[in-house]
Formats: sequence, structure tokens, C-alpha cells
Amino acid sequence: MLVIKSAEAPRFELPGVEFSAIASPSRGSSQVCTWRLTVAPNRASDAPHILDRDEIFMVIAGRLEVSGELLEAGDALVVPAGSPITVANPDAEPAVAHIAIAAGFEATLADGSKLSPPWAQ
Repeated sequence: MLVIKSAEAPRFELPGVEFSAIASPSRGSSQVCTWRLTVAPNRASDAPHILDRDEIFMVIAGRLEVSGELLEAGDALVVPAGSPITVANPDAEPAVAHIAIAAGFEATLADGSKLSPPWAQ
């Protein structure tokens, strides 16, 4: 078993979004990736991206709009593989969610480029 302390989790930042890497192949999980997603207040959606695996959003604080669905703390959303994904925070407080997805996934960005994000490595 491997314990991953929150304070020691690698963090990755994009404008208005922080990814706190929890489990991934480089952190002891060969089959599942998880991370904590923190979205800044009043952050609009970026262009949609598409994943090749199902992705699960579990909101733990605030509210998130994921692909047009408004989620509150305690809500979960399963985004099927191949569906466009957008994420926004419509509120004045940060929103926090835990994300789970199969390891080895790949994202296709709006410009057609492919990405395997560093927080899931």
C-alpha cells in the first residue's frame, strides 16, 4: 500500500485551475488516476476537450458546471468517453472536485492535438 499525503501531492496549475495529483501510475496506481480539481471563482469554460475513457467528477465544495450540468457539493457526474467536456465555476467561491479516470487515458483538445496530462502520469 502507498499513502499519498495531501500536502505532498504534486500540483499543476493552468489559468484558474489547480490539479492536485493523487493516484496515478507514477504514484503507485497502475489502473486508476485520481486528482483534486480546484476551479477559481467565476471561471468560464475553456474550449471543450474529449477523453478516450469515462471520467467521473465528484464535487466536494462549491458548484461546478461540467458540460452544461450544474453540480453541487455531494453530486457526481459520469462523462462517457468521447463526450465533449467543459468545466466552469459560476460562483464567487472556489469549487473543488475529485476526479477519477482509468490510467493511460488521452485527451483530444479543441485544436485536434493529443495530450496525456502530467497530473495523470
